[in-house]
Amino acid sequence: MRRGELNERRDAIIRLLCAQDELSAQDLAARLNVSVQTIRTDLRELDEAALVQRRHGRARLRQPSENIGYAPRMSVARSEKQQIAMAVKPMIEDGSRVALGTGTTVEACARQLAASHRDLFVATNNIHAVIALQGASGVSVSLAGGAVRLRDLDFVGAASRAFFADYMVDIAIFSCGGLSLSGDVLDYNTDEIAAREAISTCAARRVLVVDREKFGRALPCRKHMIWDYDVVVTGADFPREIMRKCQDAGCEVVRVATDESPLRA
Repeated sequence: MRRGELNERRDAIIRLLCAQDELSAQDLAARLNVSVQTIRTDLRELDEAALVQRRHGRARLRQPSENIGYAPRMSVARSEKQQIAMAVKPMIEDGSRVALGTGTTVEACARQLAASHRDLFVATNNIHAVIALQGASGVSVSLAGGAVRLRDLDFVGAASRAFFADYMVDIAIFSCGGLSLSGDVLDYNTDEIAAREAISTCAARRVLVVDREKFGRALPCRKHMIWDYDVVVTGADFPREIMRKCQDAGCEVVRVATDESPLRA
């Protein structure tokens, strides 16, 4: 089986568990039109990657006190993150000053910028974004200092607050750990909240990028509402009330296409 098909099916499993909370291997196999044995193999590997928890023949998403490791996150909603990055690309002009936050969706945005833009100045607390920008034409990068989170290769907390306070950029692109069903922007801990607040205050235009797996995810820490930002780029289908509040606040919601082809009714 091609790696792309495998990733798409496992993304579909996660989407189903987000929507249904808990499902059996038989339920998942029927919905995805594959064998139960295939689903059990997927669930075992997703469990080992700390994405899914299996118990008594059923599976549910884990709700950790901190995000899963960077490598497993790369495989979640991979296609959607690429679509988000492509939607962000035309928002940035050559020669712009850009702040980039942490996370795999922001890294995808950095890769798009490296391939298409020239003469950018980038301030970031995300080492993965720096690596993604390595081949960009004429790019100048400033990286936050302090203690590195080795699991994620980034800087959060006091180091990021002090770093972003020194800059005023044209546009900031950042993500979050989750979004509540009522529109709260959530994270796993206060250090991540501090980093997001710091980057959001240093830019003339603030763009929140978030894949739809994060919508409805319950996390302990909150700061801001969806409509507090200038643009939200996502594959999530927000309820009418959230969309109304975004419109009233002048927040543009850019919804990207997502590949749901593995799903069955």
